[in-house]
Parts: sequence; C-alpha cells; structure tokens
Amino acid sequence: MTTSTNTHSITKGLWLGLLGIVIFSVTLPMTRLAVGTAAAPQMSGFFIAYGRAVVAGVLSAGLLVATRAPWPQRPDWLPLAITAAGVVFGFPLFTSVAMRYVEAVHASVIVGVLPLATAAVGALLHRQRPSMGFWLCAVLGSALVVAFALLRASPHADGSHGGLDLADLLLLAAMLCAAVGYGYGARLSQHMQPEHVICWALIISLPITVPAALLTWPQASLHTSAWLGFAYLAVFSMWLGFFAWYRGMALGGTVRVSQVQLVQPFLSMLFAVPLLGERLDAVTMGFGLAVIATVFIGKKMPVK
Repeated sequence: MTTSTNTHSITKGLWLGLLGIVIFSVTLPMTRLAVGTAAAPQMSGFFIAYGRAVVAGVLSAGLLVATRAPWPQRPDWLPLAITAAGVVFGFPLFTSVAMRYVEAVHASVIVGVLPLATAAVGALLHRQRPSMGFWLCAVLGSALVVAFALLRASPHADGSHGGLDLADLLLLAAMLCAAVGYGYGARLSQHMQPEHVICWALIISLPITVPAALLTWPQASLHTSAWLGFAYLAVFSMWLGFFAWYRGMALGGTVRVSQVQLVQPFLSMLFAVPLLGERLDAVTMGFGLAVIATVFIGKKMPVK
C-alpha cells in the first residue's frame, strides 16, 4: 500500500468514525429520555438494553437475508460472542441502569474515558504500537474524566466525598464493555463486511435478548417521548451507528480512530440541552473542553 493510499484510508476512516460518533453521541440523552428519572421513571434499564437489541436483531436478520451475506467462518464465532458481550449486553445494560440517576450532561463527561480503553484493546488485538506521546494524551484525557466524576460525586451523610457514585461506576464499566466490543468488532471488520459484524453479533444474541425483553416489557403506560428515545437507541445506536464506526476503524486503525471518541462528550452535552432541557455549567463545560482538546494533540502522535 502506497503512502498516499494509506493516508486516504486513514482520512476516510476518521470521517466514518466521526459519523459513527455523532450517531452514538445522542445515545445518552435518548437513554435518559427512555428510562426517565428517579422521580419520574419510564422504561426499565433492563428492557431498554434487551429490547433495543431485539429490534436491531430483527433488522439485522432482514439485511443479511436481503444481501445474501455469507455465514461467519468458524474462528469468527468466539470474537462475535465477545463483541456481543461488550456492545449488545454490557454497554447498553450498564448505561441504561445508570442513566436514571445521572443527567446526560454528567454522563457525557464520563464517556471521555472510552478512547483510552478502546485504544488499549485495539493495540493489544492489532499489534499496533502507539507512541509515548499518544498514550500520554490518552491518559491525560482519562484522568480529567475521573477527576470530574470525583468532583461531582454525591456527598456522604457526613458531607464528605469518599469516591465515585454507583452510577459513575456503572458508566465506567459500560466504557470497558464498549472498548472490548469495539476492539473485537474492528478486528472482525478486517475480513468481514463491517455492517455484517454487528448484525451477526445481534443475531446470535436473540436467544437471550428476546425472552429477556418479554420478561421486562413495561407494564405501565409510558410517555411518547420514552418510546421515541427507545426507537432511536434500537435503530441508530444499536445498529446503523456501528456500520460507520466499524468500517472507520477497519480503514483508519482502531487505535487512531478511537481517539475521535474524545469529541463525543461535547456532542452529547450539546444534544442533551435541547432534548432534555439540561443546563451546562462552567465546570462541566471546562472539563469537557479539556478532554476534547487532547484529541487534537493525540491525533498528531505517531502510531506504528
């Protein structure tokens, strides 16, 4: 591959990755819309996680049949299962449960830790060697996220701040799950159609997600806005967003394209304001901008 061709692939991968991140950036506000708040609950986090996977799984089956997609090769089934564990089960479940107790603006900053986790998984799986400067930028961005979460942690009964809230811990667990799912999905995208990767991951999950969604089906009447939020999560966050995201990482490299995720906190904040009526304060905006700034530095660091 020539240098110009390689540069073109990386650039195209970054743009596709950015498109995927724009789609994913609406996930937290839409999850908050669907799950409601502790004072005014809507759907359960369990139904949102399983139900969105069922809808996306049905769409995936239709796409694979329509395109006559080949079956995955035997060595691909285990990576597909790991991908499903991360992005079909882990990330949706942890975020959906957590979002009832934190605002989307707050959770958006926690998402900033995802690029480091994705880069670490990608470097391990793809034998890429990021430079020290790259890792320093990634660690700095993640440190800012943790500092923000500790600063905004709910006080204990004695007024002290002893650590991260449970919701923050769930969000961090979700980021780890997403990183694993992104890394293995990107690896599969090297020899499978990127859109087929998420489709097969969703389909092999249906034996679990279908009965789980039926068992957790909402019994009370819900606001129309909750169903609209759920629809976005099922069609865009759980399905179409991965088409661009996995193809972008396949073209540009998991480690490098993962740093595009650093713009996700800021975009999620911007979407949360009109969708949920949340407010941005100076501290949140300052941390968000500081985290995002690392992407422009880290993107210039070499990755072998």
